[in-house]
Amino acid sequence: MAQPPLISLRDISLSFGGKPLFEGLFNNITKGDKTCLVGRNGCGKSTFLKVVCGQIDFDRGERFVQPGTRISYLPQDVWLEPDQTPKQFVMQSGCAAFEADEILDLLKMDSDRLMDGFSGGERRRVALARALVGEPDVLLLDEPTNHLDLPTIEWLEEFLRQHTGALLTISHDRTFLERVSSSCLWLDRGTLHRHNKGFQDFENWSEHLLAEEEKHMSKMNTKLKEELHWLHRGVTARRKRNQGRLRELNKLRDQKRAILSGQVGKLKMSGAETEGGSKMVIEAQSISKALGDKSLIQNFSTRILRGDRIGIIGPNGTGKTTLIRMLGGVSPPDTGSVRIGKTIDLIYFDQLRDSLKPNDTLWQNLCDTGGDHVTVQGQPRHVMAYLKDFLFEEKQVRSPVSILSGGEKNRLALAKALTKPGNLLILDEPTNDLDMDTLDLLIEMVSDFTGTLLIVSHDRDFLDRLTTSIIALEGDGLIRECVGGYQDYVRQFPPQKDRGKALKATPKENIERPKTPRKVSYNEKREYDLLPTRMDELMKEISQSEARLEDPTFYQNHPQEFMKVTESLHTTKEELARAETRWLELDEMINETR
Repeated sequence: MAQPPLISLRDISLSFGGKPLFEGLFNNITKGDKTCLVGRNGCGKSTFLKVVCGQIDFDRGERFVQPGTRISYLPQDVWLEPDQTPKQFVMQSGCAAFEADEILDLLKMDSDRLMDGFSGGERRRVALARALVGEPDVLLLDEPTNHLDLPTIEWLEEFLRQHTGALLTISHDRTFLERVSSSCLWLDRGTLHRHNKGFQDFENWSEHLLAEEEKHMSKMNTKLKEELHWLHRGVTARRKRNQGRLRELNKLRDQKRAILSGQVGKLKMSGAETEGGSKMVIEAQSISKALGDKSLIQNFSTRILRGDRIGIIGPNGTGKTTLIRMLGGVSPPDTGSVRIGKTIDLIYFDQLRDSLKPNDTLWQNLCDTGGDHVTVQGQPRHVMAYLKDFLFEEKQVRSPVSILSGGEKNRLALAKALTKPGNLLILDEPTNDLDMDTLDLLIEMVSDFTGTLLIVSHDRDFLDRLTTSIIALEGDGLIRECVGGYQDYVRQFPPQKDRGKALKATPKENIERPKTPRKVSYNEKREYDLLPTRMDELMKEISQSEARLEDPTFYQNHPQEFMKVTESLHTTKEELARAETRWLELDEMINETR
């Protein structure tokens, strides 16, 4: 026997400024539903959630709520009083003090600390605590993963899977939606479509609906034809192109794995601007950084080669932004050294969008020296066409940046960053506030970048589709590196059993520690210190040998010497591969003993 709905919407219509946002919407929410709400930016998803919650009146229709149903709503932005504590804020929901303490403890928040100066991640945890406390019958969550680190997101996923009430959530995090949803709502041009499978089937289902609609295009007016053409030919084609790029990415990962395992092979990942330059892009040796009394980075060493796409992950506060700023030469380490290739030009995208001038128009921000063209990856583009690529409408181009939403500002900042000439691109949290279509676009743009990438992100799908290797800052000085994306990292370094189930702090004496690694010997430490010099010598030998072999008269005039140089080059490359692998092994051993 079917359960009666907790919330029922019947024939709901709503207009803003005379323009219909949606018409004739029907939807029921029943106990145990785990539903995601998806749709393009501006289609009305957040407004629909407010209608479900009862915060917005609609023009026509009926909303029914079962008596006694407790609804909890998390908006995208929550105002926190700076002179209030998290416990006081959570208790405004009507819960008891012990319940507030319990949920805040699970989210690793100090109940009694004043919220003045809280970071974005801390503010989001407090807002989540108030939404989740007391086991509500219906949870309405609008972008719940914004500003959260990966451990918190994984904990939230497990919490929502175990939640016995109903869930309706909006998120741009594909992995999050795949893990928590069992059904989908798609809000598309004012119409609400329902699918009784989770988000993992959304793309196949939505493409099928669009294909069916395209069969009847002859019955539509011109405006709808144009809109459907963008949806079907634009988004769908982009997704298919990204699938091809993913195959290319897997090839790059295989090449990276071959280097780390000592196999011989040629690397074809060089950026156009670094042709003829060193394969080495960044070499960090024993770098450390502290913030006051707190040590963020301790004696970390790494080597980043031309064409690498490095994802940097870790909990909030572990120093991810600090690390990429040091690696990019933006800020110096306290101790240690960072060597950057001579031919490297940096493009830096910061999560605070500091590159934008709020009083200038979108056009002026892109063409800050005048004109109507920008250069993207060496190709001239008209600024209007380029902004349309980033899903801006023509009427927005002459508007000031200050009136844009957070997601639109992020899009514009990304568009501006990608017009800068350079061959080392650093992206610090580029996915915040972006919808899925913009994420697809960003993946396409970044995949086409021919240089070296460093990406800080909590978006697991984004990392899986872009990175050749992961640097994970795990706290307490532990930093790990592995080939592949986020899922490869999880497979190589399985999480502890309690990870994703609770963030509750555990007394240090009760934490199960790995066995103490053996002490690095004096000879191994000396070998570790000398290897970088030897690798530089080997690369110089390789460069000299390759230059000799490129001489077209060398073989004709000296065939025997040509063969000796060829054999020597092969041997030197093998030695370099072994030296790189050995250095990485020693680096991991040394880091584990710190």
